[in-house]
Amino acid sequence: MIYAENILLCIAVPLLLSLLFVRGGAMRFITAFLGGMIACLLSAYISGYLYLVTGLTRQDVSIFLSPVVEESLKFIPPVFILLVFSPNDRDLMLMAVGIGVGFATFENICYLLTEGASSLLFVLIRGLAVGVMHIVSMATLSIALSIARRLHALTLPGILGALSLSVVFHGLYNLLVSAPGVTSYIGYLLPLVSAGFLYIPCRLLRLGTAEPPQS
Repeated sequence: MIYAENILLCIAVPLLLSLLFVRGGAMRFITAFLGGMIACLLSAYISGYLYLVTGLTRQDVSIFLSPVVEESLKFIPPVFILLVFSPNDRDLMLMAVGIGVGFATFENICYLLTEGASSLLFVLIRGLAVGVMHIVSMATLSIALSIARRLHALTLPGILGALSLSVVFHGLYNLLVSAPGVTSYIGYLLPLVSAGFLYIPCRLLRLGTAEPPQS
């Protein structure tokens, strides 16, 4: 048994102190990283509660419920910042990826402390598959929100459509890796392949320099 709250506190304290010495993009990324870790802890509480009250198996919860819970919690901060502060596409992507990295890092630490890190294959799968999956899902969300804003479709259906992309991607990954065999190998490769394809729309949108469209 691990105490996830204590682990979070141990990691968060030096990150919080580092905010005193950084500015700009570094500060935003660290803040998003902390938000991702908190979202991971909260999603574990909610998914655990749903597991107890629904009577579903852990695998069913992982496939059908956890993607919705986790992506929704990761989804709230970017949408709030987008609607209130209207950041440019670059800052939106920075924050979304920061949340994904923080979520993946904290989740991997907890899993490794629970399952151990003696197997190199297990460690590589956690880092290259599960870790990248959370980053890809948030990058996908950021791109979808940027496109919706450019098309002046940043309405409730547009926002929920962006969320559905990350939920479907996450759920598809969990489904593919839920059973051993060929499908699990496809699932492990899915995040890395998707990360490569996401580079193209990032370049087309010029996320590094784009400013929010003027109404």
